Amino acid sequence: MHEIIVNLHMHTRYSDGTGDHRDIARAALEAGLDAVIVTDHNVLVDGFEGYYREKNRRLLMLIGEEIHDQHREPQKNHLLVFGAGHELATFAEDPQRLIDQAHNAGGLTFLAHPHERAAPLFKETDITWVDWAVRNYTGIELWNGLSELKTVIPTRVHAAFHAFFPQFMAHGPETATLDKWDALLNEGRRVVAIGGSDAHALHMQMGPLGRTIFPYLFHFRAINTHVILPGPLSGEVKSDRRMIYEAMAAGKCFVGYDLPASTRGFRFTAQARDKSAIMGGEIAAEGGVTIQAILPGAAEIRLIKDGAVLKTLRNQQACTHITTAPGVYRIEAYRNHLGARRGWIFSNPIYVT
Repeated sequence: MHEIIVNLHMHTRYSDGTGDHRDIARAALEAGLDAVIVTDHNVLVDGFEGYYREKNRRLLMLIGEEIHDQHREPQKNHLLVFGAGHELATFAEDPQRLIDQAHNAGGLTFLAHPHERAAPLFKETDITWVDWAVRNYTGIELWNGLSELKTVIPTRVHAAFHAFFPQFMAHGPETATLDKWDALLNEGRRVVAIGGSDAHALHMQMGPLGRTIFPYLFHFRAINTHVILPGPLSGEVKSDRRMIYEAMAAGKCFVGYDLPASTRGFRFTAQARDKSAIMGGEIAAEGGVTIQAILPGAAEIRLIKDGAVLKTLRNQQACTHITTAPGVYRIEAYRNHLGARRGWIFSNPIYVT
């Protein structure tokens, strides 16, 4: 197994970001990422997908799209589409048809910022996902970096503080999103969780004060999706793109908040007598299963089964649980950082049948 760090969900000047693709590549290389997925609003930008190199490092840039119905008021139902290969924004009016079209094209679909509050201070409306009758999407964006800003800026003083000190902002996914994910999993849905930065490198002006808030480099050092591949990236764009998207579609990934401490090296596995599984995998309960999480540092570890906390360990680097009980098992880990308890790792499930 080989782990890569992917930052996804970001915007350029082709939609409502302020940088270009080379700005993103430079920041991602500086942050030590392996890949990025750029997702401008309602436009599939051509010509930038491929490897970018600097000295002895390389970065794979993939191009996706964030699609929503621009004519709908209020705005809702943003969908991240990866790997479809052609423009799909014309289907935005009907989320189910959009998902089906992406699926038919071999693409992955993730419900973006499923619960995103309004920010009246900046005349930003609630853009929560509302059409929960849709089916056959790949997963959800469990943690969105920029969306969380709306939860911590009740006043202009709070907004100015977080503009200058963004490292204090992130605490974890919205509770409503975690609860919805568990509810979907308990229905038997295989819903993959990813973490997105939603990077825009926004210019903010408050009277005489101006600043680029949440620049690309900050985002790329914060909330990432770590993907477990069968082997290292080869440097060949088509095969590497396919390998990354296949792993993500299978749920072989976890959400890591890498700012407090790197989450690289986290592993979540299940072992039976003659079979093993990693995140996204399935294993039979018969004869007993040993579930194990290994973390790259000490943290509060929560083993979740069917949406309920099964076990909590504090200041530990590993968690082991032996079971014969079928269920959906996943891991959450928390660390103290800058005076607050913050989410650190959110695994995709292992399905014990």
